[in-house]
Amino acid sequence: MTEQTKEQQVGIVKGIKGHIVEVEFPSSEGPGVHDILILKDNPRAKLQVYSSSDSNKSFYCIALASTHNFYRGVEVIDTGEPLNVPVGDAVLGRVINIFGEGIDGAGPVMTEERRSIYRKALDFTKVSAQQEVLETGVKIVDFFAPMVRGGKVGLFGGAGVGKTILLSEVLHNILNEDKGKTVSVFAGVGERTREGQELFEELKRTKTADEVALMFGSMGASPSERFLTGVAAVTVAEHLRDEMGKNVLFFIDNMYRFAQAGNELAMLMNTIPSEDGYQATLSSEMAMMHERLVSTDEAAITTVEAIYVPADDILDQGVQAIYDYLDSAIVLSRDVYQQGRLPAVDILASGSAALNPNTVDLVHYNVSLEAKSLLKKAESLERIVSLVGESELGEGDRISYQRAKKLRNFMTQSFSVAEEHTGRKGQYVPLQTTVEDVQAILRGDYDEVSDDHFMFIGSAKEALPTKAPAAKVVPKVPAPQDTQGAPEANPAVPETAKPASEPK
Repeated sequence: MTEQTKEQQVGIVKGIKGHIVEVEFPSSEGPGVHDILILKDNPRAKLQVYSSSDSNKSFYCIALASTHNFYRGVEVIDTGEPLNVPVGDAVLGRVINIFGEGIDGAGPVMTEERRSIYRKALDFTKVSAQQEVLETGVKIVDFFAPMVRGGKVGLFGGAGVGKTILLSEVLHNILNEDKGKTVSVFAGVGERTREGQELFEELKRTKTADEVALMFGSMGASPSERFLTGVAAVTVAEHLRDEMGKNVLFFIDNMYRFAQAGNELAMLMNTIPSEDGYQATLSSEMAMMHERLVSTDEAAITTVEAIYVPADDILDQGVQAIYDYLDSAIVLSRDVYQQGRLPAVDILASGSAALNPNTVDLVHYNVSLEAKSLLKKAESLERIVSLVGESELGEGDRISYQRAKKLRNFMTQSFSVAEEHTGRKGQYVPLQTTVEDVQAILRGDYDEVSDDHFMFIGSAKEALPTKAPAAKVVPKVPAPQDTQGAPEANPAVPETAKPASEPK
């Protein structure tokens, strides 16, 4: 069958269930998977072929917009093409949806270059395995779970513990430090529209919006739109890497919502669920995303993913399906958040494959191991302290416990993207400074400084108390003489120290 003939295939809507539309092609062989179908009387109403149904001539399609335009018996036309999005420089500085339409009020995206969102992953021979640490300026990330250029980082956490703000700070810092060399693609999948608006306004305020392409399928969008937003954003990032030779930071908020959207679609199509009630295709959908987000010798895609942890259960199957693709895992803790330490990272639960002597500096590696050992020891002392108090610890244990508190507080940091909320100016802290300061804390250089002085500072030197100004020296003034020439008694000399007067 020729392409011309295929484009003219006409189907009839057989049934509608949620955002799933079943279409029958009685007089033709039917469309291909991922083909776009349009309503005959309204080309803006689109469907995407997802899979075949029980009947040989029927296909399950996902609605890419509201289904109120569809009803049983209405005709649809197969375009013979998959969904495609605009790519290139034109998408930088813009907020678009999965159709490539601008949703930022700046008019249409002015480009004729478009690319299908479904593409094969790169051949393994073209993938670069080089490891280079990417500095973020966030102390707790750079020191305990360093990012790799071209690697993948997961930010795990339940609702409201600071995943989005940490992700936004990493984006802000790298774009400002690597200005002109790196661009970013941000995929908002299933999150609040307000958060997307705040991010865009913050990027404009810091004058980095022109280097970021944003694509949103918000929480209120259909599951099909949320699912395809992640895939479409990957396509934009691939073009920037391959055709334009740019290093790309790929951010997705939230990867769990991507898995959840796929699960919603699978439920509507009556597919048999797998573990924890998730779709049987969960693993392949995760592979489809992550295996395209790789680096070449010419350019790298570095991925940072926010991952919602339902009910704070890190063992949830939807969360675990993501773990295998990550180089670094940063776990945010509700307990740490409630203690007021931000970013609320659980240091002992976080880690990175890059934290090895072959990738990071040997001093950094050794100090990080020593720091984690100290925090582990302090965690075992917590129960004793809660029962009998810190003063009952042995001297060695008490010193270790106090140093651990200083170290945990030192890992707090003020973020640039949260300046308006916290009132504290954001700080970028170089990795070398962090390593030297942690080494000094472990060595005992700050044992005389109270642990509360380490909260929300940059360098540890800021915890040192400021020196009081030196006392002003008043020169001695000679005592005035009386009219008879006798010196006046000095009031500073006590009476007992005065010599006895001689009798007349």
